[in-house]
Amino acid sequence: MKEGIHPDYRNVVFQDTSTGMQFLIGSTIKTQKTCQFEGQTLPLVTVDISSASHPFFTGKQKFIDAAGRVEKFQRKYKLAKKEEVGATEQPKG
Repeated sequence: MKEGIHPDYRNVVFQDTSTGMQFLIGSTIKTQKTCQFEGQTLPLVTVDISSASHPFFTGKQKFIDAAGRVEKFQRKYKLAKKEEVGATEQPKG
């Protein structure tokens, strides 16, 4: 590897602002904030959402009725297709 072209890779604390949960991860992200984590002063990055607060990971995800939406789309599409076919047919005679 070439010297002097790679960013500084170090341990960084990521903190979820909605839950306060902190994660220690290796990163090259730059930040001016610091915090105390397990007796060490480390760089701190705050995030709005993480696995600690995202509904998919917490089990509070709302499932959408995809089948109902698909059926609604198919009904709408079939109706539009019938109208198109009827509009393009010309009377014979």
